[in-house]
Amino acid sequence: MSEKVVVIYSGGMDSFTVLNKAIKQGYAVHALTFNYGQRHVKEVEYAKNVCEELNIPHKIVDISAINSIIAGSSLTDDIDVPEGHYEADNMKQTVVPNRNMILLSLAIGYAVSLEATKVYYGAHSGDHAIYPDCRPEFVKKMQDVAAIANYDAIDIAVPYLNNDKIEILADGIEMGLDYSKTWTCYNGRELACGKCGACQERLEAFEKNNVTDPLTYEA
Repeated sequence: MSEKVVVIYSGGMDSFTVLNKAIKQGYAVHALTFNYGQRHVKEVEYAKNVCEELNIPHKIVDISAINSIIAGSSLTDDIDVPEGHYEADNMKQTVVPNRNMILLSLAIGYAVSLEATKVYYGAHSGDHAIYPDCRPEFVKKMQDVAAIANYDAIDIAVPYLNNDKIEILADGIEMGLDYSKTWTCYNGRELACGKCGACQERLEAFEKNNVTDPLTYEA
C-alpha cells in the first residue's frame, strides 16, 4: 500500500502543481481544501473538480467562522483587493492573519487521523516578501512542531519553498499539467481580473515560460 500524504489544496496553480507532484511521486494523496471565507471562494470549486477528475479523496472544510476573530485582510473583509505586483507594499492588505499556521495545524491533525506521514503545502519564494507564513524560518519551526505535537511525527513537505512561480509553472509544464483547471485571481468574479497581485504573478510566470495562460481575463 502506498504511503499516505495530505496535500493542502486551494485550487490555485501552486497547490495544483504540488498536488500533482505528490501523485507522480507515488503517494496516496488525500486533498484538503479550506473555505475560510475568502473572497475568491471560486477556487474551491476548481479544487473539487480536479479531485473528482483525478479520483482522489478530497475533503472541503468550512472554517469561515474564523472571520469573526481574524480581520483586516482584503481577501476576507469588505476591503478592495489591491492591484499590482506581490512585491508592492500594498499587497500586505492580502495577508490573512495566521492563516497558514491554522491550516497546517488542521492538516496535521487530519494526517495523524489518516496515519499519513506528510503534509504538503505550496509556499514558494515569490511569497516570502509579503507573507510571513510562507518564509523558510516559519516552515522550519512548523516542521519542528509537527514532529513532536503528536505521538506520530508528521513531516511538512514544501517542494517549492526555494522556487518562484515561474519555476513552479515550468515544472508543471514539464509534468504536462493543464492550468485551465486552476483559479488564481483574488477577486471571485466570473473572469480573472488580471490586475491583482495573484493575477500579475501568474501572468508573469506564463510570459516568462513563453506559454499562453489558458484562463480568460477581464482586461
